[in-house]
Amino acid sequence: MGMTVGMVFLLWSMNVFIEAVGLGNSSCSGAAAVCGNVTIPYPFGIKPGCYIDDSFAIDCNNTLVSPKPFLRRLDLEVLDISLEGTLRVNYPMSSSCPESETEIATNVSLASSPFVFSKLRNIFVAIGCDNLAYVLSSDVSNSSLRSIYGGCMSVCEKDAIQSNGSSCNGIGCCKTTIASDLDVFTTRIQSTIPFKRTEDCKYASLVDQKWFEENLTNHFEVRKMSHVPVVLNWEINANLSSFVMETNSYHSTCRFANGSSLLGNMSTTFACTCNSGFEGNPYLVGGCQDIDECANLEVCSFYNLRYPCVNVLGGYYCDPVSDYKSRNKIIIIGISTGFGLLFLFIGGWWSYKVVQKRKNIKRKEKFFKRNGGLLLQQQLSSSEVAVEKTTKLFNSKELEKATDNFNVNRILGQGGQGTVYKGMLTDGKIVAVKKSKVIDEGKLEEFINEVVILSQINHRNVVKLHGCCLETEVPLLVYEFIPNGTLSQYLYDQNEEFLATWDMRLQIATEVAGALFYLHSAASTPIYHRDIKTTNILLDDKYRAKVADFGTSRSIAVDQTHLTTIVQGTFGYLDPEYFQSSQFTEKSDVYSFGVVLVELLTGEKAISSTRTKECRSLATYLIHSMEENNLFDIIDARVMKDAKQEEIIAVANLAKMCLNLNRKERPIMKEVTKQLEAIQTLQKTPNVQQTYEEVEYVRTEMYEQWDDVSTSTMSGADSGLASTSGSRPLLSF
Repeated sequence: MGMTVGMVFLLWSMNVFIEAVGLGNSSCSGAAAVCGNVTIPYPFGIKPGCYIDDSFAIDCNNTLVSPKPFLRRLDLEVLDISLEGTLRVNYPMSSSCPESETEIATNVSLASSPFVFSKLRNIFVAIGCDNLAYVLSSDVSNSSLRSIYGGCMSVCEKDAIQSNGSSCNGIGCCKTTIASDLDVFTTRIQSTIPFKRTEDCKYASLVDQKWFEENLTNHFEVRKMSHVPVVLNWEINANLSSFVMETNSYHSTCRFANGSSLLGNMSTTFACTCNSGFEGNPYLVGGCQDIDECANLEVCSFYNLRYPCVNVLGGYYCDPVSDYKSRNKIIIIGISTGFGLLFLFIGGWWSYKVVQKRKNIKRKEKFFKRNGGLLLQQQLSSSEVAVEKTTKLFNSKELEKATDNFNVNRILGQGGQGTVYKGMLTDGKIVAVKKSKVIDEGKLEEFINEVVILSQINHRNVVKLHGCCLETEVPLLVYEFIPNGTLSQYLYDQNEEFLATWDMRLQIATEVAGALFYLHSAASTPIYHRDIKTTNILLDDKYRAKVADFGTSRSIAVDQTHLTTIVQGTFGYLDPEYFQSSQFTEKSDVYSFGVVLVELLTGEKAISSTRTKECRSLATYLIHSMEENNLFDIIDARVMKDAKQEEIIAVANLAKMCLNLNRKERPIMKEVTKQLEAIQTLQKTPNVQQTYEEVEYVRTEMYEQWDDVSTSTMSGADSGLASTSGSRPLLSF
């Protein structure tokens, strides 16, 4: 029977112990809880069963801006908890204002709790002028029985407070120590001079000494605070010591408050610490863990010699004997490791080179496919495409070297399709390298299209493609280098040394027209350029025209009359009928060429905001001027100086025909070319009957409406101008 009762009592005691240390609750694994930015270690806790006693229960208030922990029984905000037996809380201040001469404030009582005010960590401060503050016993019912635990007096003038706010030496602020084991007290504040009233309030409170002296730049800031940090000491009630023996077996020591061993005198409270060489929470079973002293490199270092460090449970030792024996091994291992690393490095370097070479090959293959290499091969191998044998597939290193790694100083120009660099190949040939922009799948066909089209063309007035490179991240095209820029630059940025004379303009117009005639009619497959403009016409060293930029061009079958595509082109040069129908024909190129003719005549840009709203388009501007008999008012001064009036009128009439809104009434490029050649012939051999006959031959090939155009413009411009035939103008319009 006695044995049964003993077993029951033992089981009950074990259950009490397990619950007390927080292991009875599956949600309490021994890890510290957190409330806001405060860590709550055991024996404190938040959840039931996670704290050792109700006095250590913490409530986490989540209704505030940020969660804050409070001691449940004392309702004090917890600032931090130390397992060394201290607890910082926010403690209310006492104050006295002019409404009352003296004030006795009852503070929070720590009686019947495991907490006391720390004598070592706290001080008592009084702030204000003529302030006499006391720390009194808690018995306020009988003043004769009330005892004084401490106090101090501060005197000052107002100005002294403001100028001496960083010290607390009795001038406006005083401080003193407090009694030991203080758990409850009251504060009394009164004036140092009887019957003297001041306008300022007086303050007094216990306060954390370190916080008060080190963290405050001005001690008088405390007057604005309702609470200040105060340090409490805590210990555990001895009634819970029945399970501490279990804790002791895990590298911790617990002692009663009077300093005697746990096995000796029984006191009211006790505290635990981890043994030397251990760290952690001594109130948890297994909470104290061994410290690895050998992690500190300074351990076992003597006179610049470092011996092996051996970590043991609760300590460490240095082993110079094993160090001596290990030195030879270290030397042997070091030499072996050195050779091994050398061979490993050589092998790794060789492997790296092989891998990089393969990776570069795969990378180039990837770029080649992504940049349309397979599509290009398919297009070039087509029987319908006649490719020049001079077209070359360049490698990336060759073009990087030619352009000095695509140096910004080599940039010739930038456009919608990409950037053009000047380069020199290994054979000394000067080239223009076009670095395309990153091409998506939608524009890949345009790029390949330009390569294929230029590979077919062999004409002196079309820029020549030397080859391309597709093994780079963005495609590269290599053209012949055209040194004198674009026709746009020649017209609008005129150099005094190379003036845009009428002869030069007429020659350029004839050459561009001949190139378009070749593309439309004489190439192996008819080609529509689709973006004729002055910026796409280049000038070589002899100022011969070169048509360039075939990114949007298209080849068509011989029996086709038009292309139905998404509208592409440049505003001001765009065929209005193409814009409305999305059907591009050879007459759409004729319209764009007509705008270029007008630019050559007037020296003005295709679109200009300086002209009136209805004449911002250069094409409209010309037609409007001719209808108003004001043609010569818009002609470039250089042209007026160099050209004959009949030549200007002839070219203007030709441009007007090219700009006809009805594409069917526009001439084809063959007729435009012959007409320009006839004008050139007229310019070189005036007053010759043969010339007139050649011009008449060209005229008869034009549309019938050419003969129906009024000659009023010529009459209005120069009523005295005579025809070379004697019966009609040289070129009817």
